[in-house]
Amino acid sequence: LADSTDVLSVASSVKYHKDFTPLYSPAASSSPQAAYVATAQSVRDTLIERWNQTADHFNKTNGKEVAYISMEFLQGRALLNALGNLELTGPYSDALKKLGVSLEDIVEQEPNAALGNGGLGRLASCFLDSIATLNYPGFGYGLRYKYGLFRQEITDEGQKEYAENWLETEYPWEVVRHDINYPVKFFGHVEDGPDGRKKWVGGENMKALAYDLPIPGYKTKNTISLRMWSTEILASDFDLAAFNAGEHDRAVAGQASANKLCAVLYPGDGSYEGKLLRLKQQYLLCSASLQDILARFEARNGQNWQLLPQKVALQMNDTHPTLAAPELMRILVDEKGLSWDEAWKITQGTVAYTNHTVLPEALEKWSQDLVKKLLPRHFQIIQRIDEEFIDLVVRTVGLGDLPLLVNKIQSMRVLDGSDFPPKVKALIEAKQKENEEAEAAAEAAAKEAAVAKAAEDGIEVEKEPKNSKKEKEELPFVKGPEVVRMANLCVIAGHAVNGVAEIHSDIVKDEVFNDFYQLWPEKFQNKTNGVTPRRWMRFCNPELSAVITKWLGSEDWVLDADKLAGLAKYADNADLQKEWVAAKRARKETLAAWVKEKTGYTLNPEVMFDIQVKRIHEYKRQLLNILGVVYRYKKMKEMSPEERRARFAPRAVIFGGKAFATYVQAKRIVKFIVDVGRTVNNDPDIGDLLKVVFVPDYNVSVAEVLIPASELSQHISTAGMEASGTSNMKFSMNGCILIGTLDGANVEIREEVGEDNFFLFGARAEEIAGLRIQRAEGKFVPDPRFEEVKSFVRSGVFGSYNYDELIGSLEGNEGYGRADYFLVGYDFPSYIECQEKVDEAYRNKEKWTRSSILNTAYSGKFSSDRTIRDYANEIWGLEGSPVP
Repeated sequence: LADSTDVLSVASSVKYHKDFTPLYSPAASSSPQAAYVATAQSVRDTLIERWNQTADHFNKTNGKEVAYISMEFLQGRALLNALGNLELTGPYSDALKKLGVSLEDIVEQEPNAALGNGGLGRLASCFLDSIATLNYPGFGYGLRYKYGLFRQEITDEGQKEYAENWLETEYPWEVVRHDINYPVKFFGHVEDGPDGRKKWVGGENMKALAYDLPIPGYKTKNTISLRMWSTEILASDFDLAAFNAGEHDRAVAGQASANKLCAVLYPGDGSYEGKLLRLKQQYLLCSASLQDILARFEARNGQNWQLLPQKVALQMNDTHPTLAAPELMRILVDEKGLSWDEAWKITQGTVAYTNHTVLPEALEKWSQDLVKKLLPRHFQIIQRIDEEFIDLVVRTVGLGDLPLLVNKIQSMRVLDGSDFPPKVKALIEAKQKENEEAEAAAEAAAKEAAVAKAAEDGIEVEKEPKNSKKEKEELPFVKGPEVVRMANLCVIAGHAVNGVAEIHSDIVKDEVFNDFYQLWPEKFQNKTNGVTPRRWMRFCNPELSAVITKWLGSEDWVLDADKLAGLAKYADNADLQKEWVAAKRARKETLAAWVKEKTGYTLNPEVMFDIQVKRIHEYKRQLLNILGVVYRYKKMKEMSPEERRARFAPRAVIFGGKAFATYVQAKRIVKFIVDVGRTVNNDPDIGDLLKVVFVPDYNVSVAEVLIPASELSQHISTAGMEASGTSNMKFSMNGCILIGTLDGANVEIREEVGEDNFFLFGARAEEIAGLRIQRAEGKFVPDPRFEEVKSFVRSGVFGSYNYDELIGSLEGNEGYGRADYFLVGYDFPSYIECQEKVDEAYRNKEKWTRSSILNTAYSGKFSSDRTIRDYANEIWGLEGSPVP
């Protein structure tokens, strides 16, 4: 292995890989692509050495480890991050110069690994970085999607989707582990074995094969694994006779089924086949990961299964990995021979659940028939969990208030829509009959007493008519679709449930899972999200990082983000402000060049860069942003050039994000932004006063260009609907001032950076429900400025596209896709008035720069290192274990 700190040794290593482990022909060996692969292979040599040392160390020490299971890991490019964490950027940059190439050029050859889409996946990747950096034993588990979610192109028609191509050439960072593979079964049926155990037999069988990505920690030897599963069938399952008989499709049907399982992240689920594929993906992730976790445990600890909660913490990142709980039960009971009660105690001690949403449609529910068909044994296990939980509710709530009991069961049970278990139903019916009889007896006694009293007083009592019978009290049974509520199963099976921001965790306890919180208050915690300061500051914003290090006197802040607070005392220092502005200007120039290359639009680095980048969704309210832009544009057009310059600070408004391919309204929003941009950017009256850009194919690498250049960033979701957000943390950490609602982590960011350094507008979370009721009652009166903007859009100024469906969603008082559910119209007046305050503040450069510095200074809380320490101490029970 080459000395990775010696420039000549590094150059020799890169040249060796170019010559002797090539992926390109000799004719292409001097291409930037070939240079990138050779460099990656050279860096991987160092990673593999540390990787093997880490695995050996963890096996010997046998400490508790976390298994972080997530449907997404949005890794971004690996090369610069690996070099930065290994502290080898300088040697490799110099070595590549000696070989006639630049590190900056070859970095651009690396594709983004298409393993995720948005905040959920990026959070998971930040967590792995922090787990490794803090020396905690751990594994990440995900799926190896061949085509990702999609690659986005932006045209005049809006968004177009194409398959990602990150695996069309070999991905040099992954290592296939041919010895690590596990059988995964679907369909089939359940039989009773001679030993009394259940046996899941028949059905469709596949092999899950492990592909590992190394995750290096910063300034440590510890290098952990992101293990991704891919699927294939065994050679023995290939029907050679059918193939040779010309029945080729039938012969390869099994392989085709295996191939599609890991083809696409979040395949469309509008069809039965789409739903089936999504559920198969989730089970594949859980089954392969659990088998791997238990195999590693057994190799270290034998069959001492009671030790599992002391050796493994299994964290389910949202509801996608819910099936990990019944899968763990299946393996422990059916394969390892434990009793149900033993297995359930182990499962509850091992599993924990992170909730990421309060949106009802995002709390997954699967058809019971679908689960029963695809996973018959798991459905039996879920049935028993449901029945035992209902028994617990009955014992806890009691039979004193039957309507309350029925409501509690229906709210909390896993199998929604199913009949109550027979014994519980019989118990309730018996109690109801007992209550009715007691009530009837009490009424009869009261009447008898009344008759006797009347006779005593000489009053004639009118007899009740024959067949007079009091109506039986109806209990509030609700019969709906028969579904498996995955979030409820997570809460029941896990020993801890956490939200991801203080306001979100409060909503989880007070609203989403309030009945569970009343039952198990000790289960519920908050773990405010965080982002890694390595990728999201030190590596992507070198100019600002250099300024910070100079003024703080060391790079200790990269490992201890709380040290950034030391900048606060210099916030008014003219020299720091000058260097700060210069660093920001350098990143703005880089972004302007990138935007020119990608979109053709020219941005002036002198203007404010105002950025909103996130998944396109109505609750995230990109529509509010662009309608605010339209209002600004309309007002500009009504003014003289002198009036425009006096009232408005010049700004470039930049959007980025993907709309799910089947989310029609979100795609309309993308189209609308593109249309507004085309009109505004080509208006000679406006010039640099206003530009509107939608950047294509937003991903981690794009974010690394956008975020360091930002001066204002919009986090404007409807209050109470964003669980946390993490892009808000990245922007604030990079000295960007936020405009936003009191939603998600915005609340805590504003508390940390100070009210004067955050632009706040909009309704509060506690007001939202009441405002929707007022709307339904026809009491909402829209602001005239909002009506003015809608009319302007409908005038055709932005083209011939019919925006009635989009604008119509903001109108009316009720109905699907109507009535402005996300309160764009209600918040519009306070939003545009807040933007006026932004314009005024931006003109005072010293004050703006001071706020920028303070945003960075007080962002330390939002390091993922802090979040992971909290998980490790309060949920996982982990201790750091550095490789010596």
